[in-house]
Amino acid sequence: MRTSPSNHLFSAIVPAPFGAIGVRSNGTLVQELVYLPPSFSAQEPADALAERAVAQVERYLREPDFRFDLPLAEVGTAFQRRVWGAISAIPRGEVTTYGQIAKLLRSAPRAVGQACGANWFPLVIPCHRVTASGGLGGFSNHDDLNGFHLGVKRWLLAHEGVAHYR
Repeated sequence: MRTSPSNHLFSAIVPAPFGAIGVRSNGTLVQELVYLPPSFSAQEPADALAERAVAQVERYLREPDFRFDLPLAEVGTAFQRRVWGAISAIPRGEVTTYGQIAKLLRSAPRAVGQACGANWFPLVIPCHRVTASGGLGGFSNHDDLNGFHLGVKRWLLAHEGVAHYR
C-alpha cells in the first residue's frame, strides 16, 4: 500500500471510483467524511468504528440504496442541522434545488448552499442530491465546473440513477 503524506490525518481511507473517501473518527463517533482526490491511497481502519464506517461506505459504493447507520459527531449550527435534515429526506434517485429547500425552511438559497457546503458527513447526509435550479450547481463549497468535487457530485448522482447531470 502506497502511503500518502496526509494519511495520518484519517482513521481510514476508502478507495472510490472518483478518488477516495477519508474517514475521521475518535473511536466513538465519526467526526467527518472527506472526498479525496486519487492521489490518496487506501488506509486500513485505525479502530472498530472506522472499520464499520469503511464497510458502510464500501457497501454504498456497491449498492446506492444502502442506508448508513453510523454514530455521527454533533456538529454545525441549528440552521445547518435543519438543512441537513431536509437533505437527508431526499430519496435516492431524486434531486431537489437549493431554492426548494430554502422555501421549505423559510430561508434563502445561498444560505442553504452554504449549509450544504459545510456538511461534515457527505454520503450519509447526501448533499449531492441538491442542485441549482438551472443545472448542477456547486458542491462542497467548490464551484469549479470541471473540477474534482463536481466530478464527485456527477458520479454520485449517476450512481444513484440520476443520469442527466453527467
